[in-house]
Amino acid sequence: MSITVNELTKAEDLKILPAWTALKAAVIELQKVQVQDGSVPDAAHHDGARSSVNTIVASIHELRQHLPHDSEYLELLVRDFGRWESEGFGVPDFLDSLVAFHPEHARIDGLPHLVVFPMYTQNGSTSRLVEAVLLEVIWPDFVSDLEAGRYSNKLFVPISFVDFTPGYDTNSAVLFPESVAVRTTPTFTWGGIFADREAARFRRVLKAAADITGLELPADAAELLEDQHLTEKTFVMWDLIHDRTHMRGDLPFDPFMIKQRMPFFLYSLEELRCDLTAFRESVIIEKDENASEDARKHAKLVQYAVIFDRIFRFAITGNRVRNYDAVGGQLLFAWMHQHRVLHWTDGKLSIDWKDVAGVVVELGIRIEELYWRSIDRPKTAHWLAAYELVSETLTPNPSSVWAKGPEALPLDGPPKGLTDQVHDDEFPLSMFYEALEKKMRPVIESTAGITGTSPVNTESKVDA
Repeated sequence: MSITVNELTKAEDLKILPAWTALKAAVIELQKVQVQDGSVPDAAHHDGARSSVNTIVASIHELRQHLPHDSEYLELLVRDFGRWESEGFGVPDFLDSLVAFHPEHARIDGLPHLVVFPMYTQNGSTSRLVEAVLLEVIWPDFVSDLEAGRYSNKLFVPISFVDFTPGYDTNSAVLFPESVAVRTTPTFTWGGIFADREAARFRRVLKAAADITGLELPADAAELLEDQHLTEKTFVMWDLIHDRTHMRGDLPFDPFMIKQRMPFFLYSLEELRCDLTAFRESVIIEKDENASEDARKHAKLVQYAVIFDRIFRFAITGNRVRNYDAVGGQLLFAWMHQHRVLHWTDGKLSIDWKDVAGVVVELGIRIEELYWRSIDRPKTAHWLAAYELVSETLTPNPSSVWAKGPEALPLDGPPKGLTDQVHDDEFPLSMFYEALEKKMRPVIESTAGITGTSPVNTESKVDA
């Protein structure tokens, strides 16, 4: 698709148009009368809903002229709104417009999109309310080259926020078609990740964590704190490789955890497997003399990002109820500490960077070996082996049934009996993390709704 981004199609220009302002306000009004499934069941609210929809439709018509690459989708979006209104605002069905929206067809740096769907937002709203988002694509040349080569990922669409309605004033950093209200599930052909939110969140958390722990950052890692766009491109490279890894390798995994039910530490290992694959491939790219200078530079930065995001943010974000991302972060920290490349001495954290890559890659190899061997194992044996791998490094809950070994588990019943025996907090935080979490909690909480234009420093907000 031949498209260029000109003065008329920059998302920042669309943000200041009256049509966007009116659309956003109308969506917020509409949300007030919608219930969780997206419908407007109270007939007394239908006149107001109709007024909001009319404004939304008129605004889409206005904005459509600036978005020729989305013309078919926006036309069908207007039809979907019209049908929803004519059918009495029941459970919405936006299948026709959803299947016509193909951001993966034109991954062009800076290309804008207007997204308006009834949908829930992961880590945000659980209701399928109408949401509106102005966004633009992030697609650096070096990432395009990587994707065109051995890191092919046709579904991956890295994006950044320009403006949004309240469903995204949250921790959600993804735009997935799975979340849209439709009458039947289509074949999904894309997935969007807001790299600007990931990068901004990372920068704020890393700055605070480094200050609290006394960690001295290498000069190139410190650049990430100073440059939002550099960090965004780093996360795009990380996500490109991470995302494609879910469906590749031994024992490929459902990336959205929808079709599989198993002890949550299995999800920890899957997410960590994908991150450590991105880490390992970045080590290879950094040393590849045939790779571009940009690719090699960002490959080194990906390694920093994986380590710091995992050990500082993942490990202590969210509650302790089956938090598989947290366990993955805890595992990486403990693995590095027990292999003596990470040190907590005299109240200061330090890392032996010259030895880190080999140690981190070794953990990835251990996880991949687990997957490879489990092809020949029954499901329960795979689960037990996975538990053994994690518990070799992380100390289980003192009252854990799993920690007592197979003889304490109900192996003669259905798999659900095993998952029921897993503690919500099977691998509690270490003393290091208990102390760090108390100091970092306000910083992590402050990242809800963050975008690429948000300030990194939160001292005033945290002190308040």
